[in-house]
Amino acid sequence: MVVIIDYQAGNLTSVVRSLKVLGVAGEVTQDPAVVARAQRVIFPGVGAAGKAMAILQELQLDQALQEAFARGAPILGICLGAQVVLEYSDENENTRCLGVLPGRTRALPRQPGLKIPHMGWNQVRFLREHPIFKGLPEGAEYYFVHSYYPSPAQEDMVLGVTEHGATFSSVIGWRNLVATQFHPEKSGRFGLQLLENFLAWDGSYAE
Repeated sequence: MVVIIDYQAGNLTSVVRSLKVLGVAGEVTQDPAVVARAQRVIFPGVGAAGKAMAILQELQLDQALQEAFARGAPILGICLGAQVVLEYSDENENTRCLGVLPGRTRALPRQPGLKIPHMGWNQVRFLREHPIFKGLPEGAEYYFVHSYYPSPAQEDMVLGVTEHGATFSSVIGWRNLVATQFHPEKSGRFGLQLLENFLAWDGSYAE
């Protein structure tokens, strides 16, 4: 069973629908006990870091997610879920986040003529091999909606990058956690391939 964390941070319907296309039932839950013992976790989200962290803490899902990570369950973060796994976010006056990975979520640099939020299709350049990239072509485009991006403290935790005014981390990962700033559930066949790869991944990753 794949557990999808519901912390009131966006529409989960597209994630559930994508899993159903792949023949997998996803259990949407706010129950920390279910998350803590899950075999596999998807941690999606859109919105602001401060509000998200407040709800995660209120529901005790912050501890549950950390327990699932410590136990070695494969975890996929998506969009906001890729940002709050770090230690801090520049959003909402230096929000303290989950701290699963060392690092900080930063604002996309603002430049004249550059649209923020970054919204729409864009390419991801893979920097390292990872099981979730299996069968995905270089130069494929994925769907983004965001104004911030994850910036891990360790360079080897950046698995993929994207250009939008500057180069930013669009895929990060360490041990049994991998996270995408883009939305694989809204990224067509390549997004579905990434989700399928995640479902087959045993959580091991040799950096």
